[in-house]
Amino acid sequence: MSSITTVAVLGTGVLGAQIAFQTAFHGYRVHAYDITEEALDRARTRFAELAGIYQHDPAVGAADHQTEAALQNLHLTTDLAEAVGDVDLVIEAVPEKIDVKRQLYTELADLAPSRTIFATNSSTLLPSDLKEFTGRPGKFLALHYANHVWRQNTAEVMGTTDTDPLAYAAVVDFARNSGMVPIELQKEKAGYVLNSLLVPLLDAASGLLVEGIADHETIDKTWRIATGAPMGPFQIFDIVGLTTAYNIASTNPSAKSQEFAAMLKRDFIDRGHVGTSSGQGFYTY
Repeated sequence: MSSITTVAVLGTGVLGAQIAFQTAFHGYRVHAYDITEEALDRARTRFAELAGIYQHDPAVGAADHQTEAALQNLHLTTDLAEAVGDVDLVIEAVPEKIDVKRQLYTELADLAPSRTIFATNSSTLLPSDLKEFTGRPGKFLALHYANHVWRQNTAEVMGTTDTDPLAYAAVVDFARNSGMVPIELQKEKAGYVLNSLLVPLLDAASGLLVEGIADHETIDKTWRIATGAPMGPFQIFDIVGLTTAYNIASTNPSAKSQEFAAMLKRDFIDRGHVGTSSGQGFYTY
C-alpha cells in the first residue's frame, strides 16, 4: 500500500482544525473541508491561533517559519469532491450524529480514489456502525484524537473485523509521522481506551450536577484536590465543547443524561456559550 502523503480533514471545528493543523505542521498536504464559507472563515481564525500556540507552547516550541510552512500546507474548500479527489487518507471529524456520518460516507464512496483510506474521529460510534456506508470496509477504521493534539498527542487506531491490516499499519505509521503516539487497539471498543476511562467520570459529574448534589465548581475542586488532576470534569467539558457534550448526552436515553442535555442547550448553547472556543462555558475564558 502506498505511503500517505496527502490528507483531507472533513470538519474544521475545534478538534478538526487541530487535526488539520497538526498534520500540515508535520509536512503533509492537507485539504480542510467544511460545508460553508462561514465555517472556513472560522477555521482560518483557528489556524492562525494554532500557529501562535505552536510557537509559544513549550510542548512544540515552533519557529515562525515552521508555522508559516504549516499554514501553506493547508488548502481550505467547501467542495467535497475537490477535498477528497486525490488524497491518500480522509479523516472525518464531522458532528457526532450517526445519520450525518453515514450520509457523508455514502457521498465519499463515489468521490474518493479507490486507494484512499477513510478514518473516523468519532468519539462514541464504532467504525462497524459506519463501515457498510463507506464502499470500502477494508480501508476503513477509526483514528481518534484527544483535544490539544500537539500536547495530548495520543492517536487511537481501531479497526473492524474487515479492516485490511495493511491499511491499519499505514494509519499507524501516519499517526507516528505526524507527531502523534499511536495507541493500537486490538478490537473494537466503544469509547476506545481514553473515553472508556473519561466518560464515566464526566457522566458521574453531570449526574451530581443535575441532582443538585453540588455545583460545578465544587465538583471540579473536589476532583482536582483529591486526585492531583490539573482539571476537573466541567473544565474538561468546556475543552471538549458543550455542543459535543450535548450531542452525546441527548442520544443517551437515561433521565439524567436527558436532563443534562436540556440544561446544556438552555443555559449554554442557546446563549452561544459552547466552551473554551467561545470564551464562555461553565467557566469564563
